[in-house]
Amino acid sequence: MSLFARTLKPATALARLSRQSARFYASETAAAAPAAGKLVVNFALPHAAILKGTEVNQVDMSAISGDLGILADHVPTIEQLKPGVIDIISDSGSAKYFVSGGFAIMNPNSVLNINAIEAFKLEDLDPQAVATNLAESQRLASSAKDEVTKEAAAIEVELYEAIQTALSGKS
Repeated sequence: MSLFARTLKPATALARLSRQSARFYASETAAAAPAAGKLVVNFALPHAAILKGTEVNQVDMSAISGDLGILADHVPTIEQLKPGVIDIISDSGSAKYFVSGGFAIMNPNSVLNINAIEAFKLEDLDPQAVATNLAESQRLASSAKDEVTKEAAAIEVELYEAIQTALSGKS
């Protein structure tokens, strides 16, 4: 047996062991599959988990690529969320959240992970406060003397307009 063959044999055995352990871990996660026709949702913010392993029927959301309706067995995808409403529909009703941005990751096992920067229940937002802050942001955007201030105000205007649209039910 050559030196190369003797060196390769232990490496091959090690690779075979590592593949077996990788399959072991993958098979463990497959055991937590949702009920037929259900979607499992994990919805997290940097400081809190809104939903964790919750079975729902459908999730509607606004992404950069367009509006999405996610059902069980949806094609795996990664979407960047734009400011808008996430509507989580379950047997017990619908829960609507306004998110300022984030990502949604649809996995092949009917698990949807939503990671948002900020999220608020739509019913907790005050339309009058939104209108006041929108007017102030528009004033700042039009009167800004430097580009950085103008761009920051423009982002605020976009956000408050998205909140107003969500509150008016046009989302």
